Amino acid sequence: MSYKVEALPDGHAALGEGPHWDVDRQSLYYVDLESAGINRYDFKQNKVYKAKIEGEQFASFILPVENKPQEFAVGCGRRTVIVQWDGVSAVAKVTRTLFEVQPDEKDNRINDAKTDPNGRFYGGTMAANGDIFTQWKGELYSWQAGGQPKALRDKVGISNGLAWDVKAKKFYFIDTNNHEVLAYDYNQSTGAVSNPKVIFDLRKIRPEGPLFPDGMTIDTEGNIYVATFNGGTVFKVNPSTGKILLEIKIPTKQITSVAFGGPNLDILYVTTANKFDQPKPAGTTYQVTGLNAKGFAGVSLKI
Repeated sequence: MSYKVEALPDGHAALGEGPHWDVDRQSLYYVDLESAGINRYDFKQNKVYKAKIEGEQFASFILPVENKPQEFAVGCGRRTVIVQWDGVSAVAKVTRTLFEVQPDEKDNRINDAKTDPNGRFYGGTMAANGDIFTQWKGELYSWQAGGQPKALRDKVGISNGLAWDVKAKKFYFIDTNNHEVLAYDYNQSTGAVSNPKVIFDLRKIRPEGPLFPDGMTIDTEGNIYVATFNGGTVFKVNPSTGKILLEIKIPTKQITSVAFGGPNLDILYVTTANKFDQPKPAGTTYQVTGLNAKGFAGVSLKI
């Protein structure tokens, strides 16, 4: 299979994360995590609009709010806040807090978060200081409109990739520090998850040491795509067998997350990072075409 990897114009983010394809606006939203940056790549214009959230240190994810075109849920520290942004201006403002998690864990922050197919929030926390790869102080949560955050898993290292397969009734989750992908049984009507099982182990893929799985997405055939933070690769994996179907090579090392998008949902968007002085083109956001696969659009958050 011949796929093509191309950089988005001016798509750089020092710690790019959280890609989310919005069908209504034909735009890819993603964050520059450690500078409270929120970005929108406009497909038709082939242009990236960038904003900073006033008064915040982090923006760990960005999720459009259902039926509110200028409102977004964003992870800022341990809070999930509502941010007002027109998608063009260079400044965005927090208007209110939806909820906060782990109020006593001052050194933690929310990391990756997504909406499930029904518009519920799922996301988790991690340590923000020290050696983040050797701490397990985080938790995984779900939240839905009108309720409180519900802890689904404790002793999480770095809460990361999330994906849902409605047909197979599965929820996939990555804790980066465990070097593996878990599959839970998923009840779409209630949002409950149960019976986690390891379906993909990244400890033995490279002889030089374990790979760190980061963000994740899924295609319409049920294959998962796993970004590797220290591997320069996105793995396409059959979750039923754990078999690697394709290694998508990206021209920088720290691959943070992936999401399908584009008018036909057949472009794989890839965010990367420039942490610890990586050489160029670290931090570039890419599009991968020619994969002969389609994914699902992002779902707006119901609040």
